[in-house]
Amino acid sequence: MSSTTIDIVLAGARGHGRWHLDNIRRLQDKGIVRLAGICELTPLTGGELPEGLGTPEQSADFGALLDSTGARIAVICTPIPTHTDLALTAAAKGVHVLLEKPPAPSYAEYRRMADGVAAAGVACQIGFQSLGSHAVPAIREMIAEGAIGEITGVGGAGAWARAEEYYRRAPWAGRRRMNGVDVIDGALTNPLAHAVATGLALAGAARAEDVTGIETELLRANDIESDDTSCVRVTTAGGLPVTVAATLCAEHPDDPYVLVHGSRGRITFWYKQDRVLLQRADHGPEEYEFGRTDLLENLVDHLTDGAGLLVTPDGTGAFMKVVEAIRLAPDPAPLPEQAWHLIPEENRRVVPGIDGLVTAAADTLSLYSELGAPWALAAAPPKEVST
Repeated sequence: MSSTTIDIVLAGARGHGRWHLDNIRRLQDKGIVRLAGICELTPLTGGELPEGLGTPEQSADFGALLDSTGARIAVICTPIPTHTDLALTAAAKGVHVLLEKPPAPSYAEYRRMADGVAAAGVACQIGFQSLGSHAVPAIREMIAEGAIGEITGVGGAGAWARAEEYYRRAPWAGRRRMNGVDVIDGALTNPLAHAVATGLALAGAARAEDVTGIETELLRANDIESDDTSCVRVTTAGGLPVTVAATLCAEHPDDPYVLVHGSRGRITFWYKQDRVLLQRADHGPEEYEFGRTDLLENLVDHLTDGAGLLVTPDGTGAFMKVVEAIRLAPDPAPLPEQAWHLIPEENRRVVPGIDGLVTAAADTLSLYSELGAPWALAAAPPKEVST
């Protein structure tokens, strides 16, 4: 390791944390970081550590681990309700933070986190990896150049599938609250949160003050508290609608995407693939593939070379307004039994017709109820949200 190698502590190394372990190993191989510590309630075994990561110190005491390792960056991939306190623990010790999405389960907790890290003077990157895609600035440039005319709205579609075991992966999975504490682990706020955050970013409405109204329709086919089939329509300060429809009960799961509507065309962005399709009047379809800047690597570059952070807390304020609207909404309504069925060999529940509804919502910027879904809740009037 060179003298500029940055020591890292990872909090939460199982579940999605395994992805961070592999990513840290990749960056460690490049000589720019070193995994100095892992914070887990139960230490990882040797078999759970990717080869080549060495023997990082392990402890269940996050603060003590930061002290003993002298780490400069903490990667936090722990249950949603713990995000704010762990981020503030790191900030109080002058440790910079990569915080997994969603950054907090409520707007108040998000503000406490964002204000706290700002006051401490540490850098904080929020883990919306899709916003590291080079497609995002490229699409913004297409929009600015008028490639699809005047922007009329942004849609998002996420048709995924999750087995019933998914909701038993952790005590907080599929919960809205646990032991009196907000969790808000729903389709739009966690697994398909990228569709919401990316749609807002491409609408030029990433900050809290960019949102003026939010409508939600939250439903569930599974026996959980949170939503697994839901949609949201955000009205931006510029008057644009941003409608995102999501389900974890798809018939035929497919890659999620964001769709920018214009008066003379549209741009489709499959954000997991970094792939863009430009369709416009008087032109044939144009398809592009882009690279991606890793958010941890960007945070390291920020500390060593002064590179700008790609996903700051303030840049996720609009997303957190959506989380807050979902938190304050009535609990998700159970779908009638005739509206879903179980695929026994996959142990997952499917909502017939939901794939087409998700696509139609992104295409028309409509909510499920407006598309005539027989099980959908009547759309509530736009909820005004304060900034």
